[in-house]
Amino acid sequence: MIGAGSIGQAIARRVSAGKHVLLADLRKENADVAAKVLGEAGFEVSTAVVDVSSRQSVHLLVETATALGSVTGLIHAAGVSPTQASPATILKVDLYGTALVLEEFGNVIAQGGAGVVIASQSGHRLPSLTPEQDKALATTPTDELLALPMLQPDQIKDSLHAYQVSKRGNSLRVMAEAVRWGKRGARINTISPGIIITPLAKDELTGPRGDGYRRMIELCPAGRAGTPDEVGTVGALLMGSEGAFITGSDFLMDGGVTSSYWYGDLAPKE
Repeated sequence: MIGAGSIGQAIARRVSAGKHVLLADLRKENADVAAKVLGEAGFEVSTAVVDVSSRQSVHLLVETATALGSVTGLIHAAGVSPTQASPATILKVDLYGTALVLEEFGNVIAQGGAGVVIASQSGHRLPSLTPEQDKALATTPTDELLALPMLQPDQIKDSLHAYQVSKRGNSLRVMAEAVRWGKRGARINTISPGIIITPLAKDELTGPRGDGYRRMIELCPAGRAGTPDEVGTVGALLMGSEGAFITGSDFLMDGGVTSSYWYGDLAPKE
C-alpha cells in the first residue's frame, strides 16, 4: 500500500486479512501511525518510506516488497491535491509517480494479483482530449512522460488543471498497463472518488476552493460527501475474486457530482 491515508487504509482493511501489508509513505511518521492502527486491528504490517516521483525510491520499495514474498496486491493511494502543491509538483507526483509505480510493480506482480489506483472525479471534468493526447498519456514511456508538449507550463497554467490532467492520465495509464499486467495473469483498475471526508479533503474544504467544494456537496444527487469505507467497498470488489473479470477500468464514485456538473445544477454558466 502506497499512501498511508484514510482511503488506502480502508481498502487495506478489506483485502489484507492473512497477508503481510507493506505500508509506504513519503513521511515515515504517517506510515507509522497507519501501521499502528492496522497492527492493533490484527494485520501484519511493516513500513517503508517512498518518494513516488523517484524511480530509485520506487524500485527500492519493489525490492523491499519482493523480499517479503510474492506481491499479490497493490493499493496506490498517494498523491497531492491542487491546494497542496504547484502544477509541476502535481504532474511529477500524481501523473509521473503513478506511471512509475504501475511500471515497477507491474514487473513483479504475481499471477492472480490485483491492484487499485486512486484517481479522482476531477479527471472526469476535464473536457475530452484528442485521441493522440489520450494515447500519449497512456503509453508514452514513463521517463519521457513529463516532456510531452501538452504538459508544459504554457499548456498547464494552474494547479487544478494539472490535477485534472494527472487524474485523467491515471485512468488512461491503467487501461494501457492492464494489457501488460494481464500477461502476468494480474489485474489493475482505477477508482475515481468524489469528495471523500479525509484530511486531504478537509484541506480543500478550508482552502481557497472551499466554497466550491461545499456547493458540490450540496447540489450533487447524493447530497453529501462520501466516506473512506465506501471507497473501501469498491476497492475490495476490484481486488477480490468477485471482480475477476474487471481490469483496465475506471470507477467513478462521486455521489453524482460529475453528472450534475455536465447535466445539472453544477453545470458552468454559459
